[in-house]
Amino acid sequence: MKTRLLIIPVLIALITFTSCDTLNQVANATIQNQGTPTSLEIGNGLKQALEIGTGKSSDQLSAVNGFFGNAAIKILFPPEAQKAEKTLRGLGLNSLCDNVILSLNRAAEDAAKQAKPIFVDAIKQMTLQDVTNILLGSQDAATQYFKRTTTAKLSLQFKPVIQGSLNKVNATKYYTDAAQAYNKVPFVSKLNPDISDYVTQKAIDGLFVEIAKEELNIRQNLGARTTPLLQKVFAFADRKKTTGQ
Repeated sequence: MKTRLLIIPVLIALITFTSCDTLNQVANATIQNQGTPTSLEIGNGLKQALEIGTGKSSDQLSAVNGFFGNAAIKILFPPEAQKAEKTLRGLGLNSLCDNVILSLNRAAEDAAKQAKPIFVDAIKQMTLQDVTNILLGSQDAATQYFKRTTTAKLSLQFKPVIQGSLNKVNATKYYTDAAQAYNKVPFVSKLNPDISDYVTQKAIDGLFVEIAKEELNIRQNLGARTTPLLQKVFAFADRKKTTGQ
């Protein structure tokens, strides 16, 4: 009797596992058998994916703590100023240093709001060859495309917003205060108090880090393909990469 009782849960688990496995196989087979998408479907599908990915990245980074709360892209003191930060903290000026870091990240979050229309414009200008190269290219092909086509425009749009944000959140004042405090220390290399170029570049770098994550997610995660068109187009890409045909 005890043996039978022990066997029953095992049988249930095996049936459940088999059922789930079967459902996954059916779902994958359904996606794989959707046929070859047309050139128009490929173009629309990829552009849809890129709009979703870039929009999500822009929204996440423009939210409060989008940069400050993300350890991978959080903006710290510039490399040339990190010795100064250490010196200032050693002098008990921790709050000044903390205010600098927080304000730099707040400025980047403010600027990230400007990114979405720039990416949308770049997506609209994609040619069929661009689309094909991205879809069947490397895991970060879309990210590399955006780097080539949007960096200059992002820098142009971000710089005044960053400068305004730095002023608005007192980053300019905090960093100038920190630079001036450090520059008073004898026998040190003087710091440039202008930090807007540095924050602009770090904001753009952070944006591309997030876009690369979103791109990898939609390439590797079936659940991220949230529309029938995305499923069809990326299933086609998966087949091409698997078969090489």
